[in-house]
Amino acid sequence: MAIQGTDGLPVYEGPAPGLIGDSIALHGRYYAQHWKFPIAFEAKVAAEMAAFFGRYDPQCDLVLSLRGADRWLGSITLDGSDPACLDHQAHLRWFILDPTVSGRGYGKHLLEAAIAFARRTARRSIYLTTFRGLDAAAHLYTAAGFRIVDEQLGRTWGADAVELHLELAL
Repeated sequence: MAIQGTDGLPVYEGPAPGLIGDSIALHGRYYAQHWKFPIAFEAKVAAEMAAFFGRYDPQCDLVLSLRGADRWLGSITLDGSDPACLDHQAHLRWFILDPTVSGRGYGKHLLEAAIAFARRTARRSIYLTTFRGLDAAAHLYTAAGFRIVDEQLGRTWGADAVELHLELAL
């Protein structure tokens, strides 16, 4: 189902054919090119997305995506059925935009819609994990009210990175 987007591209809600593959490809290309993440990262994204879509429940989970002429150009997921979530919490995951649509307000629009969904579904908080250096995303999270609740040096994908756990109280 298409909903109002910005700058001409429609924003769709819910699963759609090709969305999983395109989203995994966006993650794989971006993190390999900019952060030198190995193929194991892309495989982990694929496995976790497959598990999510296997238990997807539109009453507590949200997937929003941007559609270009021939492929998906970005997405954001609010995983309210994540078994790792605390009671009334949701996990913000797989937030990515194709470079061709970055910087045009789509990220802000998608994040705001995910937060609004969390409020409508009586979530008390949203959490996400990320790492230092993703400056555009960090700006969006900070502007939306997310706060760093934990940070530690990690080596998850073969290079030292400051891993962050952010939360937004609703």
